[in-house]
Formats: sequence, C-alpha cells, structure tokens
Amino acid sequence: MKKHQIIAWGLCFMLLFSATSCQKVKSLFGGGKKSSTTGWAYNDKKNGGIEYREVKKQKAGPGLVFIPGGTFILGQTQEDVMKDWNNIPRRVSISSFYIDQHEVQNIDWLEYLSYLKRVFVSYPEVYRKALPDTLVWRNTMSYNEPYVTDYLRNPSFAKYPVVGVSWEQANEFCIWRTDRVNEQILIDLKVLSHDPENQIDENNFNTEAYLAGQYTGSVKNNYKGVSGDRRPVRAEDGILLSAYRLPTEAEWEYAAYALIGNTQDERISNSRIYPWDGSWVRNAEKKNRGRMMANFARGEGDYSGVAGDPNDGYIFTSPVMALFPNDYGLYDMAGNVNEWVADVYRPLSFQDVAADNPFRGNMFTTPVLDEEGNLAQKDSLGRMRHRLQTDAELATRENYRTADNRNFNDGDLQSRISGDINWQSTEEDKGTSDMYYQSKEEITTLVDDESRVYKGGSFRDGAYWLNPSARRYLNQKKSAATIGFRCAMSHIGPDSTVK
Repeated sequence: MKKHQIIAWGLCFMLLFSATSCQKVKSLFGGGKKSSTTGWAYNDKKNGGIEYREVKKQKAGPGLVFIPGGTFILGQTQEDVMKDWNNIPRRVSISSFYIDQHEVQNIDWLEYLSYLKRVFVSYPEVYRKALPDTLVWRNTMSYNEPYVTDYLRNPSFAKYPVVGVSWEQANEFCIWRTDRVNEQILIDLKVLSHDPENQIDENNFNTEAYLAGQYTGSVKNNYKGVSGDRRPVRAEDGILLSAYRLPTEAEWEYAAYALIGNTQDERISNSRIYPWDGSWVRNAEKKNRGRMMANFARGEGDYSGVAGDPNDGYIFTSPVMALFPNDYGLYDMAGNVNEWVADVYRPLSFQDVAADNPFRGNMFTTPVLDEEGNLAQKDSLGRMRHRLQTDAELATRENYRTADNRNFNDGDLQSRISGDINWQSTEEDKGTSDMYYQSKEEITTLVDDESRVYKGGSFRDGAYWLNPSARRYLNQKKSAATIGFRCAMSHIGPDSTVK
C-alpha cells in the first residue's frame, strides 16, 4: 500500500472513531435524543427542552457492598429455644440495596466527633450528645475499667466496632455521613472548594439544604449541565448519592443469610442456620478447618478458648474484618457485636408487615413551608425543617391515613378494633406509645414505639443468637457494650442484575 493511501485510511479511521466517540458522548448525556412524548429535543437550551442525563448504574458510596434484591424466607426456621415465637417464617421480597462491608468502627466515630466539635462552635451540646456511653463496659462484678477509658480513643482499638451508641445516635451518624460523602463528591467534581475552616454552625454542608439552594459554600466552578449552563448540581443530575441509613430488619437478615452462595438458576439448594453453610466452625477449606467463624461465647465462661490454642481468640470485641465474610463479602453479620436495625419491635411484625420491603416504623414527613408556600429557612444546625403530616392533610388518601405508623395495626389503643362497636377514640386517648394500653395506671408491656430491634449476636452471646432471624429489642435511647451498627443505602434504579 502506498504512503498516501495509508494516510487516507488513517484519516478515515480517525473520523470514524471520532464520530463513534461523539455518538457515545451524546448517548451518555442524552444529546441527540428527543422526547417520545412531544418530539422536542433534550438538552437543547435554544429549544427550551428539559435536561436529560442517562445514568445506567448507580455508584456505590464509600464502604458499601451491593446486595441484589430477591425473595427469601424471612424468619426463623430452626427451633425457637427462647419460645418467643416473634419471627414466624414468611416469604418476602427485598429490593436491591447497599450495606456496609463491616460494622462502623471507633475511628469512624472519632472522625464524626471531631467534625461536630469543630463545626458546631455555638452548640457544644451537639458534640456532647454524640458521645458514646463508655460506662457500658462496667460490670458490678467484673474489672473492665481499661475498656471504659481506652476502648473508644486508644489507637489500638481504632478498627474495632464502636459500641455504647444508641439507636438515635446511630441515625444521626448516618445523616452526617450522607452529607460528608456528597460534599466530597462535589469537591472531587470541582464544584465546591475544600473549605472546612468556614463551615461553622449552620453554615455547614447539608445535602438537602444544598439542593434547596440554602447552602452555597465556597463555589469553585459550578456544574456544567448537559445543556451547557453553569449551575449548582441538582437532584435530577443523578450525581449525589442517596442517604445513608440503618438497614431495615428484613434487609439486614437478607444480607446476613447471603443465600446467593446456595442459589443456582433460581433454586436454593439449602437454607442456613448461620450466615454461612454448616456449623459455627470452618469446614470449607482444609487449611482453615475447625477455625471459628464468628466471635461469640462458645460456652459458659468461654469467650476465647485456652491460652496458646484459642478458638475465636477475642474475649471482648474483635477487629471488624478479623474473621470470615459471608457470600456477599460482609463481615461480622454474626458475632462480634449485635447491630441496630431501623425497625420498631413488635412480636408479630412478620405477620403484619407488607410482603415487599417489609418494615415497621414509618413516620411520614413533609417539608416545613413559610407563609408564602416556599421552603422554610434551614434550622440552626444547617438542616432543612420537616414535620409529620397531619391527619387532616391525609383525610382523602387511600394508601395511608396517618403519619406515625409505628404502632399501626398492632393491637394498641390507637389501632385496635374495640370489642365495643360504639367505642370511639377520644382526644384524651391519643398519643400513647404503649403497645397494649389498659388504663393510665396499668401498662402491661415494655414494648412501645421506642423499642428498636437489634440482631446478629455478640461476643457475649451463645450460638443461638448468631442466627440472622433471631431478634431482640432495646429502647432507642439506650446503648450497650454488645451493640454497634452498620449503615445501608437504597439502590436507585433497576432492581436486580438481570442477565
């Protein structure tokens, strides 16, 4: 082939490659596409068309593992030795979601505390309210003072799960984590400058406030929308991540069982008692055969095994990735520490909740508006204001009629069907949080609307509590040396990884 022919072919190839690349770019950003409804072109500012950016796959937030959705048997299939009968098996379906690979660590909580102390200068109570209760390590008949003073802050424990954290504190951490991750995304995009010195009190980055135009921060170079205009990032851009949150009980249990390891062509070969096949010792590989799968109490007073030949090797907590993961790659879904989940506890929840994404604890809110109908100004901590919807606002709805559904249909005064057909709730009756309320003087149970579920078993628990279906509860304001947590995030978009 002659030289001029080679050059000609090269130019043709470059033009073809350029055209293909441009087409890919246009496809990615919606360029060249038209509305199937109106025929108007997307992303054309001369045309006044809507911006449309095609996002094929959601990015996972830091620390998260993708859990593909599916159906499974929620509840306990082994003998209920506690005789609670509070987790009767039921088939449900779970949407795809993300969950932390391991429990939140002490170093993560220290980062959180450092931020609160630095930012909320005028509100030191915010920092104090977030401090874990280190006294949970104390025992009237045990010497654990080194854990009281050192467990949270000593670098030797940095990679250990944070404990002494209440359900309410865990939720606040999730909100903070959401904002820090989304702020870093905007910094990486060079939309905002890294400007921690000027974030004081209410002038701190909050995802909702930013999207509402109530936080501007130190703008470096506003986002270039697909139509070419420079502007703040919008929710419609698909750039900012969904909120970190506590997993629901059903999500947590689904992720813990990790039945994907026993599934082929929609057939589950066998169920599991633990987050892995077999017993609580390793059987799969010869080199690890007999090793403990979780950090738990093997027997009365046996928290680690004998010196020189330990079983799990940890009398108290262990580093978050010290033992074996399940088939989703998640660590400590059994043992180490129990974990808070989002749900309000009720003994018969599994019979009451929906079969798709089951959850008890919904409290439906709406943004607070000013007198002109616009979003009210953010609060003193830099967050947007929300309130519960009123029954009057919901009077014509069909899918729900009240905002606080924690005790929905559970038999308490607000939701039971009275034996007296003429009985009607009075204003005095409303507002009780007790599950089975008899009178003002008599309360028959400790289960109320602030009782939250925790699961997974801990270093002090026997093997029974390692079963992902086992469940216990504690008031959402309380904490323990045996309870930590991990975060989750909803998956936005296609529900499963369809082949």
